[in-house]
Amino acid sequence: MTGPLKVALLGCGTVGSAVLRLVDEQAADLAARVGRAVEVVGVAVRRPDRHPEVPAGLLTTDAHGLVTRDDVDLVVEVIGGIEPARSLILAAIEAGKSVVSANKALLAEDGVALHAAAAKAGVDLYYEASVAGAIPLLRPLRESLAGDQIRRVVGIVNGTTNYILSRMAETGAGFSEALAEATELGYAEADPTADVDGFDAAAKAAILASLAFHTAVTAADVHREGISSVTATDVARAAEIGCTVKLLAICERVAGRPDEAEGDTVAVRVHPAMIPTSHPLAAVGGAFNAVFVEAEAAGQLMFYGQGAGGEPTASAVLGDLVAVARNRVAGAAGAGPSAYAELPARPIAETPTRYHVSLDVADVPGVLATVATEFARHEVSIATVRQDGHGDAATLVIVTHSAPDAALSATIAALREVPAVRGVTSVLRVEGLS
Repeated sequence: MTGPLKVALLGCGTVGSAVLRLVDEQAADLAARVGRAVEVVGVAVRRPDRHPEVPAGLLTTDAHGLVTRDDVDLVVEVIGGIEPARSLILAAIEAGKSVVSANKALLAEDGVALHAAAAKAGVDLYYEASVAGAIPLLRPLRESLAGDQIRRVVGIVNGTTNYILSRMAETGAGFSEALAEATELGYAEADPTADVDGFDAAAKAAILASLAFHTAVTAADVHREGISSVTATDVARAAEIGCTVKLLAICERVAGRPDEAEGDTVAVRVHPAMIPTSHPLAAVGGAFNAVFVEAEAAGQLMFYGQGAGGEPTASAVLGDLVAVARNRVAGAAGAGPSAYAELPARPIAETPTRYHVSLDVADVPGVLATVATEFARHEVSIATVRQDGHGDAATLVIVTHSAPDAALSATIAALREVPAVRGVTSVLRVEGLS
């Protein structure tokens, strides 16, 4: 076969339109890299009248008919969401088409079934663009580090929240003000829930953990907290202890203790945390993404770049498109991810970390001892305490040593019942990232 490889494109929004344009502009280079020309033969959209820039002959509202056409070789899905994306991808796979997707939500929820379908059909399912935009990350985890054992993946994988927290640190603004600025500049959607509440980052964390630890991890396995409760005071107090606040996706392979019959576990969580300003992730500002990988033989690696946007994401899509097209020309499918390890998910209650706790208390004799007693009673060791008085009240700022989440939660619940404690104003995790 010497004719062009024919591509069906599902969706023509910000990313899809960039993909369509880049395939046209780079046609000669793509043909040289693949060994055959690459041609988009159809673009499925819901409202063709909204895409005057696309040649009318390419537009269709029949997405299912497009992905199952006999002459289509590859399918690129950039419509997002669960349905109809899942049904369309499965239909394409069953029809023998390799698929490139940028759909983090779908891969995090149903990746196991999609990979099984692709393996059964002998086709590729690639999705580099689903995590961290243009940053080459998933393929290094799946292929370049396949001979190593990854212990930890931690990163900033949502540009919207990173922009908001960066602006709070730079200007002293509160969350609402920084969010309004992000919205005005186009970094935040009109409904920012998926970003600021951590859903976007949690889906990406599930994908990263699945690849890193050879274990099927879904979004339901990820502990998730957003940034809407982070205040300007939290950010200022982080600076006082040499830290900054970031929304982190943390994926860890936790070694089992001798008294734990199940052996190693996987802990995956997304939450705001104070991190030392000396760590490379602390310097990641604006809407950029960065992911820090720790492997036993390779050591520490960092991947950094633009994590969103039409052209950066389209770059990742085209990288996958070239890879699956080369496989198609060779008459084979690439190796898919493995899930042989089958490590159980570790509950957040058992996951240890350090905490920064702020309390409003009555400024009376013995209040510090009372508070310290509650921490000790729940086996949470205190590292540092600072007390600032103001009138008949005081603020206690406590940083703990590492303790399980359940122990800290029990401590906070008990403190809320202490008469001298007027309020627990803030609880943030502190990640050393050593």
